[in-house]
Amino acid sequence: MSESLKVALVTGAGSGIGRAVCVALLHDGYSVVLAGRRLQPLRETVALAAADPARSLCVTTDVGKPDQVGDLFAQAGQAFGRLDLLFNNAGSFTPGIPLEELSYEQWQATVDVNLTGPFLCAQQAIRMMKTQTPKGRRIINNGSISAHAPRPFSAPYTSTKHAITGLTKSISLDCRNDNIACGQIDIGNAATPMTEAMPKGVPQANGERAVEPVMDVEHVARAVLHMASLPLDTNVQFMTIMATRMPYIGRG
Repeated sequence: MSESLKVALVTGAGSGIGRAVCVALLHDGYSVVLAGRRLQPLRETVALAAADPARSLCVTTDVGKPDQVGDLFAQAGQAFGRLDLLFNNAGSFTPGIPLEELSYEQWQATVDVNLTGPFLCAQQAIRMMKTQTPKGRRIINNGSISAHAPRPFSAPYTSTKHAITGLTKSISLDCRNDNIACGQIDIGNAATPMTEAMPKGVPQANGERAVEPVMDVEHVARAVLHMASLPLDTNVQFMTIMATRMPYIGRG
């Protein structure tokens, strides 16, 4: 492998933020491992980038399943020999209903994707990064504005995103001596399929519904690329990128 080869692995790569980040990374010269539940959307992401197919690997993965995550990283290692960036992006929501009406299954499904998945992927990435040459590299976790302040009726999502902040800090502390940098990007209202309801009006903390502005998801992709481009003696520990006029500052 060439010493200039850069390899990234992105979860939730078949749509939205994950897709935009994969395209940006491929355009920047990375080889990219794309992980997601369905193969066809992953292939569509690669096609959108119009990059050399040899620089991409699509792997169907449920990030909440340890065996599937292990297989994902084994395939990544076999294909590209190293890992320079993990973007923990896959995420899941529950219906916007009162907490007491949520089922255990709904809670657990969100925890599996939003918290257990990033843990399992980080664990595998750290193992690779500790043993490769050169040693180390970078992990970026997708937090959320909800890592700081909840939306109404979002207990499972908000709880897992608060937990991602703790995971980010723990990785940063535990892995700094192994030359592994870990940061978190907290995103507010990027225009993706997950935010299609924003221009129609969504519940606010005061009980009303209000239209919320969104921003181009390409700005998020460029922000992730910036975080990834820094030398390993420099780290963006936390970045918040959001639609300027979204009701976050002062939420509630």
